[in-house]
Amino acid sequence: MHNRSRYLIFFQYIGTRYCGVARSPPHQLNKTGIQNHIEDAIKRLRPVDPVLSTISSRTDTGVHALSNSAHFDLQRRNDMPPFPEDILVDALNFYLKTEEIRITRAYRVPHNFHARYCAQSRTYVYRIALGVNNQYLLPVTEQNLCWCLRNTELDVGAMHEAAALLVGLHDFSSFRAVGTDMPLKNPVKTLNVASIQPGCSFLQTHFCREIPFLELTFKSPSFLYKQVRRMTGALVAVGLGRMSVPQMKEILEAKDSLVYPQGITAPAHGLFLTRVDYKKTDLQISPETSEEQLISTETSED
Repeated sequence: MHNRSRYLIFFQYIGTRYCGVARSPPHQLNKTGIQNHIEDAIKRLRPVDPVLSTISSRTDTGVHALSNSAHFDLQRRNDMPPFPEDILVDALNFYLKTEEIRITRAYRVPHNFHARYCAQSRTYVYRIALGVNNQYLLPVTEQNLCWCLRNTELDVGAMHEAAALLVGLHDFSSFRAVGTDMPLKNPVKTLNVASIQPGCSFLQTHFCREIPFLELTFKSPSFLYKQVRRMTGALVAVGLGRMSVPQMKEILEAKDSLVYPQGITAPAHGLFLTRVDYKKTDLQISPETSEEQLISTETSED
């Protein structure tokens, strides 16, 4: 079975119409997970065995991604050689058709590669539109792609000060939501980046008025359930003057999800997973594996 190959794919999606990235159960018919559609597309390639993918970074209903990733094993029928990466990308996108999901890159990787556990870091960006009362006042290119705040200004200086408290190694229990996997996840995480920068609309120059945007960026090897949305909500509360920087520090140091103020978690639709990074060496297939593959390919063509 030398022609069984493991692939790493990067993909993007608009999460509005899906129930998150993870595979949804068969009985759930109203909304499906993005993973369902990717695996359905892989199935159309007629692999020898059913294919189950492993997602690197789980996102909730309404959350978007410019670059998520997953791995899966694929063996073609009749001893056909593995798909070249570019052909695989084109084929999967063909079968995804009208879904708001696109495969952007694919790599053949070693058989022990794992999309989740080999990831070195994940980067999220949260987009905020200022001075907008509701989504319907946004250009169509921003619908459900940012958090609208009626305030035209936030105290960005205070937000920077509060964000600096989050950077580094901390117990982030106060910033995780209660979930089924809560007892299994270590709440101690290293947050490498927590920044606030001016942003812009996707088609700013073609809209009738200028809308100021902020982008909050967070980078870490891994995150807790809803950690980014809860950190964003707290930072916005600081920017609005509804929470002080010392109060933010107290919440962090409490290490208790129950101390997080109710009703301030940022909504899902402003959040984008923008990067999942890997070591290049982890993606490289050893010369021995490449030689085995060459032998298998040559044999299948005789």
